[in-house]
Amino acid sequence: MTKTMQALVYDKATMPWDTTRGFIKQEMPRPELDESRDPADGDRVIVKIIYAGFCGSDRGIWHRTAFKGHIFESLKREGATTRIIGHEMIGEIVETGSRVQARHGYRAKDLVSTESHIICGTCYQCQIGQTHICARDQIIGISRDGCFAEYIKLPAGVLWPTDRRKIKLKVAAVQEPFGNAVHACTAADLRGKTVAVFGCGTIGLFVIMIAKALGATRVIGIEPVARNREMALSLGADEVIGFDAAKAAAHGWAADKEVGRAVREASRGIGADVSLEMAGFNSSVNNAIQSTRRGGEVVLFGLKQGNFHIQDLDRMIVNGLTLRSVVGRRIFETWHITRNLLEDRSNGIQKHILEDILAGGHETLVHIDDFERDAFAAKLAQWPKLLIEF
Repeated sequence: MTKTMQALVYDKATMPWDTTRGFIKQEMPRPELDESRDPADGDRVIVKIIYAGFCGSDRGIWHRTAFKGHIFESLKREGATTRIIGHEMIGEIVETGSRVQARHGYRAKDLVSTESHIICGTCYQCQIGQTHICARDQIIGISRDGCFAEYIKLPAGVLWPTDRRKIKLKVAAVQEPFGNAVHACTAADLRGKTVAVFGCGTIGLFVIMIAKALGATRVIGIEPVARNREMALSLGADEVIGFDAAKAAAHGWAADKEVGRAVREASRGIGADVSLEMAGFNSSVNNAIQSTRRGGEVVLFGLKQGNFHIQDLDRMIVNGLTLRSVVGRRIFETWHITRNLLEDRSNGIQKHILEDILAGGHETLVHIDDFERDAFAAKLAQWPKLLIEF
């Protein structure tokens, strides 16, 4: 078996962060299990990637707007310059460490996805069950090598078994980001509620479908991009409110009064019961806060670096709003809910992911052999979600 593999990487030695964009395809060493050198390999596996999903976080790295610190600090610790990107995947186990079957139940040829946060298991958060915010976690494709490669080595304890008879492989590749949306939607009780979704990119589109499946009576999307607005309606949003992104940017961090007014009009004049902020822009956060009814809840998932301004903090307090921040997935509680939602064909979610968000899995699919940076960038601009095939 060859000792190298194709991978998509960011190389800080040849790609200055502030003046470059994208990733390069490069031959990298194929990961191996060697328990004589590293006894921990006894609990690890080698997975051959079938499909990998291109995430919003990957877009942030591609455009050099996010995760510079995580990547550079981890590369410095490793004494390396090259990071294999990617953390959404479905693949087949091809090799297992000596303790994997007895401790974790996995064998070669098992089909698996993975939790992208490699937790330590010993910090305070891990000890009290908050493993999704482990103090010493490593993120696949950011602080350790990821899955935009033919093979990846992973601890068996983070794997998630997947039944290809119940979840189509291309959908199975996006269980991890779908789980982000599940976590956001389960941070508040959506049953019988009017829910506003600020940002209808991939995760926001997932949220619309999940909110409906979890009992929301009315779902309102807020999105500047016409294509995303159309998709949100096709996936079950009752109404989608558009706005001019350039005009919003001109107002800086402040909320758009017209957006707030439109959300209130769409929610019986009182505002959303629950607002989920999925875009991460300062103005969008304030839009969500200003559009939520007195006593309502705001779930913050969208992520951007830097300081944010909260508009009218006094009114937020007087109005009794609850703000909740959400990161990752609750391990593995969220994964169980994710599996149930995807395997339940009655809700139409799996069908919508494949046919609408992934456009049938044809135009949104790029084989690693065919990767070319400019052509891939054009597809990124065209589709909310891409898959890489290996």
